[in-house]
Amino acid sequence: MRRTAIILAGGVSKRFGQDKTLVQIAGKPLISRVYERAREAVEEVIVVASSDGQRESYAPLLPSETRFAVDVEGSRGPLVGALTGLMNARGEYSILLPSDTPFVSTQVMKLLFDISQGLDAVIPRWPNGYIEPLQAVYRTNAALTASRVAATKGETRLQSMISMLRRVRYISTIAIREIDPHLVTFFNVNAPTDLRRAEQLIEKKTDL
Repeated sequence: MRRTAIILAGGVSKRFGQDKTLVQIAGKPLISRVYERAREAVEEVIVVASSDGQRESYAPLLPSETRFAVDVEGSRGPLVGALTGLMNARGEYSILLPSDTPFVSTQVMKLLFDISQGLDAVIPRWPNGYIEPLQAVYRTNAALTASRVAATKGETRLQSMISMLRRVRYISTIAIREIDPHLVTFFNVNAPTDLRRAEQLIEKKTDL
């Protein structure tokens, strides 16, 4: 089974005032950290940017074999980013990843892929019912079809795509704790305070 990782890097970083994907954490750009972890779990990585300019700013930071795709409709939210990535994915299954999760777990990614056979999606879910559609595995063709339909309706949220998939398995974050006790895989950098917290975690080597 060929596996693809789609890193959605086209979002607007309003709270940072700059593209946070380029922000350095302990001397390494955020996009590089996510790429390196994803590459250990898949045969192909696609980085989705919102513009040619953004793609050009990422390219020097990543290996030459990295595949890039530019949002088909500009930066219109995660659904369009997912659609763009899925259109270019060669894998039978694809994992969608945000570009601001420096500790995304390779082992968690592998687990989601391993249990995805015969399903349209495997999505982590918290005890309160909140789901993590941007650390989830999707059957590429099924998700591509669903995301196209949702996008033509003007939808921007991934939940609109997920609602059209037939065979979806939700995996509790309680089970994921067996691999990632502190669930740092879901830690994302949204503001400068998160950046400082990430650096502290690296210094402490907390489940990283």
